[in-house]
Amino acid sequence: MSDALVLGIETSCDETSAAVISGPSRLLGHVVLSQDAHEVFGGVVPELAAREHLRHLPQVVQRALDEAGVELGEIDAIAATAGPGLIGALLVGFTWASSTAFALRRPLIAVHHMEAHLFAPSLEDPEAEPPFIALLVSGGHTLLLHVPEWGQYQLLGETRDDAAGEAFDKVAKLLGLPYPGGRPLSELAESGDARAFAFPRPMLRSQQALGDDDYFDVSFSGLKTAVLNEVREHDTDWADAAHAQRRADLAASFQAAAVDLLVAKTLRAVEAFDCHRVLIGGGVSANQLLRAQLRDALGPEGRLCVSSPRLAMDNGAMVARAGLFRLQHGDLASFDMTASASLPFPGLSRNVSTLSRA
Repeated sequence: MSDALVLGIETSCDETSAAVISGPSRLLGHVVLSQDAHEVFGGVVPELAAREHLRHLPQVVQRALDEAGVELGEIDAIAATAGPGLIGALLVGFTWASSTAFALRRPLIAVHHMEAHLFAPSLEDPEAEPPFIALLVSGGHTLLLHVPEWGQYQLLGETRDDAAGEAFDKVAKLLGLPYPGGRPLSELAESGDARAFAFPRPMLRSQQALGDDDYFDVSFSGLKTAVLNEVREHDTDWADAAHAQRRADLAASFQAAAVDLLVAKTLRAVEAFDCHRVLIGGGVSANQLLRAQLRDALGPEGRLCVSSPRLAMDNGAMVARAGLFRLQHGDLASFDMTASASLPFPGLSRNVSTLSRA
């Protein structure tokens, strides 16, 4: 079972993706089709996303199989994202996986989207193994976990409002940048002064102590509002070339504040558990400033586990890898199961009142 051929399907938002893996680290075929139809709306339109998945999924799967050099009938198991995500988009991928697995008489594995992000770095980095502190930062989620072993996840902190990726997208929109805004904002920030604006680091105070209910949690609403107020105060066209430097300074100052917050909270977990291996996953984990600051903060004694940008975004490879783990543990889905936008994170414990050392 360790070298099983697993087909992974990802359709939780606006990427249609399929991948074939053999064992925990052999990625044989991988296709990601990003939908560009949403850019004009400044965000993902759920019904449009579902229609695009329905139109493209069969071809995406076939291309992944062709890359892998295998036929669909040779696949040992099919894994698909069952949640969380946009329900219409999820239903397209999970229904296709369920019906195909049933027709082929193959095991069906329901994968939690955020657990899949946890497994993504392990496809490329053999040291991306527990125990570690995990920071999962995406457009829809921001979670800080202690992971003593695969399948056991202790929730330490999470966002109380916007997810990190959502905050990047909203600030990018304020500055007239295209959607999705994470990469354009980071590229703009490269030419800006991160000290130009003294933006707040919400929910980060020196007097906080281990055991406080906000010690590991994050918040981005105050930071986002501070940027909004600055933009409104000048009431100008931020896409105008005449304001290019000020716009770059705003982007750099926002990014610095957001990254400072994420790094500080992660290092609190590192210290609390004396665990110096950190894994970051999700689309925001591709942010170069976040990676650089975490590497510097961990120092030579620590280890930062990350994936390539392609595996940091939503993709079928991470779904297949998480599916392999669930397959090996006999955690299979029934064929009458359906996708859920609020699927519970398997193995997640929310009791952090008594922290144990790693």
